[in-house]
Amino acid sequence: MLVTSVQETEWAVLSLSVQSWFRHYKAKPDDKTSEIICSAAIDLFNRGHRTQEELTSMLIARFPLIAPAPAALH
Repeated sequence: MLVTSVQETEWAVLSLSVQSWFRHYKAKPDDKTSEIICSAAIDLFNRGHRTQEELTSMLIARFPLIAPAPAALH
């Protein structure tokens, strides 16, 4: 999905939201999961959800099952 005319501060909000999702689930970033969560964050942002808090909570609520189990992280 392409995003046009995104400002640096908007990229920061998206990035911090995605990072917060990974921290919440204590998940180690990988390419597949990062692609899914980043795409979802951009989609939510384009639908008008513009704050880090809102994006993070929506990502956590919508994508609980793709996070690896904490035991798998060791």
